[in-house]
Amino acid sequence: MNGAKRREIFSRLRAANPAPRSELNYRTPFELLVAVVLSAQATDKSVNLATPRLFAVADTPSRMLALGEERLAGLIKTIGLYRSKAKHLVAACRMLLERHGGEVPRTREALEALPGVGRKTANVILNVAFGQPTIAVDTHIFRVANRTGIAPGKDVDEVETRLVKFVPEEFRQDAHHWLILHGRYVCKARAPDCPACIIRDLCEYRGKTDVRS
Repeated sequence: MNGAKRREIFSRLRAANPAPRSELNYRTPFELLVAVVLSAQATDKSVNLATPRLFAVADTPSRMLALGEERLAGLIKTIGLYRSKAKHLVAACRMLLERHGGEVPRTREALEALPGVGRKTANVILNVAFGQPTIAVDTHIFRVANRTGIAPGKDVDEVETRLVKFVPEEFRQDAHHWLILHGRYVCKARAPDCPACIIRDLCEYRGKTDVRS
């Protein structure tokens, strides 16, 4: 795919959604960090159902650490892998307090040192909370990047590298949101809704569908 086609793709995505935002509910960088950790192998919807009750009693690292692993697990038990996530979050809160004064760090290295935080989670925090032009590659973005031809790659690291290289700078800040929303609602895994796709004519996917899903 050439640069002109990529630019047109992102121009259309921006025109359709000029100010995209995360579908996770949060008020602070810490709440976003918790929500993103909880969203691993879970839906944003399931996380948003659980976090209001959680944040009502533990909306800071100190309050969550005081809550303890067992009580935390009880508040998030509707989310998959809740026990391991509770363990990671309590450990992360302890590290935030000991090393960062209770604040969420603004560097990738410091974020990835937190328990339960990998590269994808760090990218989301850097992008959404701190406005850095990072691109977090999840299953939706991996699929869209490969299917459309925007930035094909054999694994998430390769796709991320190519997206950062190929996405024009003016679109990089919001590219993560546009691609994830496109993959979530239009370019779906089993039944892509190609007739409703605003970039259908630019997409290089050979298996385009003709009937709306």
